[in-house]
Amino acid sequence: MRSRSVLLLWFASDIALFIAGYALAYFWRVGWILSTDFPFAPYIAVVTLVAPLWLAVLVSTRIFHLTRSQWTRGSFLALLYANIVGSALFALTYYFLYGLFFSRLLLIEALFLSTVLLRLWHLAFQGISRSLLWRAPAFPTLIVGVTRESRQLIQLLSRRKNPLRPVAVLDGRGSKEKDIAGVPVLGKLDKLEETLRGEKITHLIQCSDLEQSLNLLSACRQHRITYLLLPSVLGVIEKDERVTSLEGWAATMVRPDIPWWKSLFLP
Repeated sequence: MRSRSVLLLWFASDIALFIAGYALAYFWRVGWILSTDFPFAPYIAVVTLVAPLWLAVLVSTRIFHLTRSQWTRGSFLALLYANIVGSALFALTYYFLYGLFFSRLLLIEALFLSTVLLRLWHLAFQGISRSLLWRAPAFPTLIVGVTRESRQLIQLLSRRKNPLRPVAVLDGRGSKEKDIAGVPVLGKLDKLEETLRGEKITHLIQCSDLEQSLNLLSACRQHRITYLLLPSVLGVIEKDERVTSLEGWAATMVRPDIPWWKSLFLP
């Protein structure tokens, strides 16, 4: 429920900032007055009308995934793309409702201000949301496997307060360690069912024990748990792998070192 509340707060604040960006652009362009040549009321009414459509475009970019980092270039480009579409929707809606628009420069200023405001807010909101979801785990996560990668992963998730908070570790071969970075090691995989129920696990990350993949996946499906697999379990340690689609079939791809512009066209 807390994750839903966080998302609703995020949606509402984004719509408010989108409208605020356009309102600031209006006063920046015409001055701190209510112009009679270009009335504020119909202008802001169109912005308010377009805002839910703009939000739907932004949602389609998956920028609101609570585990997604807002500091990446991809997150910024997703926001910029949605704002460009929102600007175009605003211009078209205003044209069809009221005729010719007042200023094309105003559109550019509105695009700039809304992008800056929302970008800064998304960076700030990531810290706020992660603190809220980390304090009392919203997504209790089970780590399977005591390996170098699992240790690094647990430390990384903890340091960045990722919403996926590890609460337990199981290891197929058993481990003498009692905990990893404060996360208890509860034993072998014979305690899987007990751990899934007792810790109310929502996500499972497999870091080793490849031979147990089908059993772990089956347990996740039975308990409606999200299953994640580190590529290192399959022996892929390149750190630049990604999942792609081959005619609808998922495949892990590792590209050779090529110029970035070629990656836009080559499979």
